[in-house]
Amino acid sequence: MLVGHELRPADCILVLGSHDIRVAEYAIDLHQAGYAPWLLFSGGVVQRNAALNVFWDATEAEVFARLALEKGVPEDRILIEKHSTNTGENLRYSRQLIDSLGLDFRSFILAQKPYMERRVWATALKQWGEGDYIVTSPPMSLRDYLNGELPREAVIQHIVGDFQRVKVYGENGFQAPQKIPAEAWEAFERLVALGYDERLVTP
Repeated sequence: MLVGHELRPADCILVLGSHDIRVAEYAIDLHQAGYAPWLLFSGGVVQRNAALNVFWDATEAEVFARLALEKGVPEDRILIEKHSTNTGENLRYSRQLIDSLGLDFRSFILAQKPYMERRVWATALKQWGEGDYIVTSPPMSLRDYLNGELPREAVIQHIVGDFQRVKVYGENGFQAPQKIPAEAWEAFERLVALGYDERLVTP
């Protein structure tokens, strides 16, 4: 699920919508460390997920931007795209916003959850084509990620669902196809057999 891109400076950090506030915290840290002069938060979903114990009062982009302001990021360095409801729209609507503002961003850091790196990469290849962008996520082990504040079982459900989407969305044209090792798919099938099937999509 990780793509292993090496972090490098860019014109803009694009933070894709998520229920995990740690993604926003990580992106804000990157901005404040000088990796990019702009932060663009994208996400129009108001997260209300009982399984994850997440109940927000605004869209993902607005919640993330609020956190950035609280941490001292200047308001004039924050962009908000609050209409997208999936990864493809995150990228498409963000590009439209950038173009509408006449901003000449040529390089990007795309930030998401660790287990969504490959899906973001594959979606960017489909939506944007080849370009100067990398995908990154909070640097933590799977063990640490599962032992965070979000409920472990619910997070595993999301991981299994996102893994399946890498295959299904590559086949139906939503994103660029990705090679999935046989042993990885077998592990996915074992997890589904154990009951981790709540986030699966119909192929």
